[in-house]
Amino acid sequence: MPYQPNELLFNHFRDHGIDLAHIDQQLQLVAPNSPNLPLYRDMMLTVLRMAHDDRDRWNAKITLQALRELDHAFRTLERYKGRRKVTVFGSARTPLEHPMYALARELGATLARSELMVITGAGGGIMAAAHEGAGSDHSLGFNITLPFEQHANATVDGTDKLLPFHFFFIRKLFFVKEADALVLCPGGFGTLDEALEVLTLIQTGKSPLVPVVLLDSPGGSFWRDALDFISRQLEENRYILPSDLKLVRLVHSADEAVEEINQFYSNYHSSRWLKNQFVIRMHHPLSEAALHDVEEGFADLRLSGRYHQQPDSGAEHEQGDFSHLTRLTFAFNGRDQGRLRELVDFINLSENWAKPQPMHTTQRARDALRVN
Repeated sequence: MPYQPNELLFNHFRDHGIDLAHIDQQLQLVAPNSPNLPLYRDMMLTVLRMAHDDRDRWNAKITLQALRELDHAFRTLERYKGRRKVTVFGSARTPLEHPMYALARELGATLARSELMVITGAGGGIMAAAHEGAGSDHSLGFNITLPFEQHANATVDGTDKLLPFHFFFIRKLFFVKEADALVLCPGGFGTLDEALEVLTLIQTGKSPLVPVVLLDSPGGSFWRDALDFISRQLEENRYILPSDLKLVRLVHSADEAVEEINQFYSNYHSSRWLKNQFVIRMHHPLSEAALHDVEEGFADLRLSGRYHQQPDSGAEHEQGDFSHLTRLTFAFNGRDQGRLRELVDFINLSENWAKPQPMHTTQRARDALRVN
């Protein structure tokens, strides 16, 4: 849905005799012609309203700290904007001699070899192991500052790869916002909290669809027991849809975990809402036969209309880096995220991609002349 400026807030101040024209003037000086000017304007109006009410110092301090943390994280993470990242969760209490420690370290190394950055909470146990395997160049640590002594692990401590957070909720935001995939290892309340929160965000469409991988040691039953409980108590009681369990994949090796992530992005690139249409960006167009199978096999995902494939979109609403990607557009019902994951799995099968068209002889000759 397009952003609507808060004219009611603007009119509120105008009716109180406050001239706000200088806000727009100052914003134009700081960020001339920025498409985000209406957003910055409303942020400033919101702060002015808080100042006008002036009810609670604690509320003002929370707002200030949150804005500072958001700004610092945005600035820091801008350096890694073009790199895919994987958030790894797991117990900080996992000892070095535990099989999961070695597996998490192998996971970090395997992710790094696939040019994927590893995000953790920067603590010990599983977090330290994943960063050890990935190395500093492929690691990011989102540490939480606590009233008692808290140290980041050796891989990120004292480096510019460590972001400290005062608020848990902002730290949680960036764990999910920056993640192109999530790998969850066995852990305690915190790990289970992250697992269920991530699944809730994806299930409700509040967070983009990404791979959620449950990693356990060979023969381990931590996640299998959890999935059995979810299936027996949640699915059978109809608290969740049967397809919701498609949102997670259980694996027992680092290679399987990374293969699951790489396969997810083999054709699927990203997705977005454009007005009332859902857009899936793809590296390869689907064949006519595959597109027909999508129409028939995934008709339940559409509210109305048909699936439309547009190769090399060049769309006016697309960012420059994405304009060359093929788009699959449809009126998504917004509910069945598990079925959406099945659709993504379908478009990722290479046998469903259109075969490259042979270049016409005349075109090949023209290209040769351009090269020469």
